[in-house]
Amino acid sequence: MQSARRGTGSDVAGSRPYLPGDDVDAIDWAGSAKLSAARGQDEFIVRERYADEAPYVVCVCDRRPEMAHMGAHLPWLSKPAAMRVALGLVESAVVNARGFIGYLDFASGDPYWAPPTSVRAAPALGGVDARRDEYRAPPRSIARALRHLTEHRRVLPAGSFVFLFSDFLEPLTVEDWLAASESRWDIVPVLIQDPVWEQSFPDVSGIAFPFADPRTGRTTHVRLTSAEVSERRERNERRLQVLLDGLRDLAIEPILVSDDEPDRVLQAFAGWTDQRLAETGRPR
Repeated sequence: MQSARRGTGSDVAGSRPYLPGDDVDAIDWAGSAKLSAARGQDEFIVRERYADEAPYVVCVCDRRPEMAHMGAHLPWLSKPAAMRVALGLVESAVVNARGFIGYLDFASGDPYWAPPTSVRAAPALGGVDARRDEYRAPPRSIARALRHLTEHRRVLPAGSFVFLFSDFLEPLTVEDWLAASESRWDIVPVLIQDPVWEQSFPDVSGIAFPFADPRTGRTTHVRLTSAEVSERRERNERRLQVLLDGLRDLAIEPILVSDDEPDRVLQAFAGWTDQRLAETGRPR
């Protein structure tokens, strides 16, 4: 990560005249030659760079009952499994960058908060998520998490990565996103949605199938007409597009995870990384 201070790093901050004791390797030879030719005497300038610092990362997991609605034994996306795979990828990236990682959720209603610490001292995030099998977080838990982080911003400097793992079917308001962006964090929503039932809707017209309420556990059987199926499909597809467009309007690029297979989750993260590299010209 680029620091605000000067030091050893990869990004050029500016140039200044050479001073005794400066590293010879820091001399800008091409710039020095031009300046010497213009002034008719030997002049040397050195490049100053922004220091590179280890990144700070916090992973926020949405543990509303809706996130655990479909278990691994069912032929739909297991959001807990997808979330564990994604957490493992983020953790591996932080290990490689020798960064600091933290964790936050509201699984039992109250915040479970582990401030960023070195990876060696931090618990394995995948293990934390696997052990914490409670999914009793209240509504708007992601918005609550962002407020919690804002209250603890002194341990989360500007430029920190905040990964938000949720299906985002319970949308955040523009005010929620703007309040978090004021802290100058790099917000990364990880959208975990079933591609068939949430991003679209299958043709089940004329078939009686079960609908379950994740908060009460009650199941009812419904039969939809072709028009109702089409309406649901259009609504789901529009909901996803509105969410993606709204985030991009706020300069927030999400990661869309539609599978819990490790290779597919990796592809989603790799596509996000490639897009950031194309936009910035360097990793962030």
